Amino acid sequence: MAQPNPILTGLLCRCPRCGEGRLFAGYLKLVPQCEKCGLDLAFADSGDGPAVFVIFLVAPLVLVMALILGAVATVPPWMHLVIWIPVTVLLSLALLPPFKGVLVNLQFRHDAHEGHQ
Repeated sequence: MAQPNPILTGLLCRCPRCGEGRLFAGYLKLVPQCEKCGLDLAFADSGDGPAVFVIFLVAPLVLVMALILGAVATVPPWMHLVIWIPVTVLLSLALLPPFKGVLVNLQFRHDAHEGHQ
């Protein structure tokens, strides 16, 4: 059986082995095992990786959007807070599950375990 693409299955929050089963039982809580192929997901520990990658993506994106808005229109500083704080929070929360899914899928693909070489 050909392994599915880890990036695509991660972004879709699907099982790293079959690409069909759900990866999450909640917002960021992994299912104990895949409902389709039975893969035990006890190996999966993405740690703070997803949050770091989300910060590296969201921070420059929001900064560029804020600079563009400031260049196009005259916006008072308090309005920037009203606009960009919720945008930052929503983007970060929306991107965390797919990024965690990608890291879990890559862990499976490369057989990455703690203390394992």
